[in-house]
Amino acid sequence: MPKQITVILGHPDATSFCGAIADHYVASARAAGHEVRLFRLGEIAFDPVLRHGYTQRQTLEPGLEAVRDAIDWAQHLVFVYPIWWGAMPAILKGMFDRLFLPGFAFKYREGSSWWDRLLSGRSAHAITTMDTPPWYFRLVYTMPGHHQMRKTILEFCGIKPVRITSFGPVRHASAAKRTQWLAAVARAAARD
Repeated sequence: MPKQITVILGHPDATSFCGAIADHYVASARAAGHEVRLFRLGEIAFDPVLRHGYTQRQTLEPGLEAVRDAIDWAQHLVFVYPIWWGAMPAILKGMFDRLFLPGFAFKYREGSSWWDRLLSGRSAHAITTMDTPPWYFRLVYTMPGHHQMRKTILEFCGIKPVRITSFGPVRHASAAKRTQWLAAVARAAARD
């Protein structure tokens, strides 16, 4: 059954391997009959800093409004980004800080420590690249960036299930290995 999918490229450089992954995912998902909207955060002019926390609303730039509307529209979200210093790049974190606000992504309950998850009913797939071998990232570093994305951002807002795919090490990967990874992306796009 065709889905409405929003793909967000969280690498600031659209010509990166992450950019190739995002483009390949979009083409493969469209070929499978899905409706897809793609956003390249590096091409959107926005302030990634939430200047006043939750005490004062900061007007969203038009590009961020379009991303917010596409997240609201989507049944499935795909985030493509590198792991830098154990987590996502600042531009992607800035998008979350600016968009995933009370009233859109979640809502605190009056007089309670609990919250309502306002983005429930959506699933997500994070596709990450890294120069660290994925097994080392998992066993030695215990995947801090993956836990951040899955547990403290997406599931906090009700997005489930969240699948994470990691490709690496990328820096010295052969053309054949990159082709193999892109084939895995195409399979995921068809099945997502």
